[in-house]
Amino acid sequence: MTAAALRAQVLVIGAGPTGAVMALELAHHNVPCLVVERAIAPPRHPGVDRVTGQGMDLLRRLGLADLVRKYGADPGGEPGDVEWRTRLDDAPVLVAAGTPAGEPDHRIGAAELTRRLRDELRGHPLIELREGWTFTGLRIEPGGALANVLDVRSGVRHAVAARHLVGCDGAQSTVRRCLEVSMEQLGHPVQHCSVYFRSPDPRLPAADRPRTTVVVGGLTCVSRGDGDSWVAHLPLGDDEPVTTDPVAMLRDRLGSALEVPEILGVAQWDDALGVAAVYRRGPVFLAGESAHRFHPAGELLDTSLADAVDLGWKLAAEINGWGGPGLLASYEAERRPRALLDRELLARALETRRRFGRLTAAGAAPELLAGVLRQEAHRPDAGGLPARHATSTVVWHDGAPAGATPDAAVRAGGLAPDVRLGGGDPLADRFGPELTLVDLTGDAAGARLVAAATGRGIPVRHLPVADPAVRAGWDRPLVLVRPDRHVAWCADAAPRDWDAVLDLVSGKIN
Repeated sequence: MTAAALRAQVLVIGAGPTGAVMALELAHHNVPCLVVERAIAPPRHPGVDRVTGQGMDLLRRLGLADLVRKYGADPGGEPGDVEWRTRLDDAPVLVAAGTPAGEPDHRIGAAELTRRLRDELRGHPLIELREGWTFTGLRIEPGGALANVLDVRSGVRHAVAARHLVGCDGAQSTVRRCLEVSMEQLGHPVQHCSVYFRSPDPRLPAADRPRTTVVVGGLTCVSRGDGDSWVAHLPLGDDEPVTTDPVAMLRDRLGSALEVPEILGVAQWDDALGVAAVYRRGPVFLAGESAHRFHPAGELLDTSLADAVDLGWKLAAEINGWGGPGLLASYEAERRPRALLDRELLARALETRRRFGRLTAAGAAPELLAGVLRQEAHRPDAGGLPARHATSTVVWHDGAPAGATPDAAVRAGGLAPDVRLGGGDPLADRFGPELTLVDLTGDAAGARLVAAATGRGIPVRHLPVADPAVRAGWDRPLVLVRPDRHVAWCADAAPRDWDAVLDLVSGKIN
């Protein structure tokens, strides 16, 4: 049975973290959307998502940071360490201290995060969530895409005509297959087995350092942050099957009998680290793990969150009438290079683990192992480097050669500096939902620039700031900040051709 066609400005396929944040970002800009999710029951997979301080900044804009803090693990006051050991009973060969950040990283169970985000979708008046609806195919048409979905409970098939469609349906993305987009893999993939477990074993240092990572030979144990819950990632040989006894596998790889482990789940994956060849075909886009397959190599959610926010505000700008075609064209140009960079960081971290495992198996002395690690990127949770769109076509670059001002706090294409006002509140909390002109001139010189933008229908909030803390941390007096916190334009004075700047950053020209 086929029902009458439905219509949507944006159809989001998948209500995992990427799809949920995509929908909430659209709603943040007053754009309604339809989200279809094939699952009916809440997710049960015990995985872990790590959200860095940069990711928390993106979530805070949408009112979601407190949700992560409430239902995730307390990150504590210090960043977690990475311990490298040859056996669980041995003293660490090397302890690599975590790098402090403005806001600490947070860990939250992947299933818990997904459940809470779906609750947010159900309660939002601009979001229609259809659970138990399976996306089965699409056809690109003039002016949009026609998607086919099946309500598995009723057996009714629906056609959804959407102005835009976003595939957030994960690593095995049906949307990506329908578009015939290939995944470009990095090297020969190695099979892994992930074992989620609880253990009160005192040799696992989770009790007093809730975010510690322990590498034992070729095995990596990552604390889930609640004291005695861990996930262990074990690389497998080419012909090595996943054992039916994960406890024995853990004890064999740790070189010691682990105290009373309770197995929470087992998953198999490979570290192919694929990135989609393209992120868009016409009105159809890929975001999150549909566009880059990293999980669980790094367990880092930031790349997917940034995809959702970047594409979400650009779709909204186009739908709301102030964004030109260049904005949507810039999505792939900005996000795919970032995925390639994150892939290289993860690949380097994975190779460091493998090398440590090989040297440990060969009986290398602890001092030799420590020396090798000191020469490498020895944090296996690579990622979280500051993002900068140095070549974006919707960022106004002032003509300075790339890297000419490496010490500048405010740089075109970079993230607006994270600065707190004298009262302790983040400056970013005062940014508008669309563009914001931060004005440190002292005489509100940016007011006429904002008036000109508003007169053209481009929404810009004027934010004069006299706070000494901001003046000390920002070295450009006029800074135009995008919804994703990237700097679209900055200067020491008003430009001679403000209209040209507005045309470029709003995507009306490339």
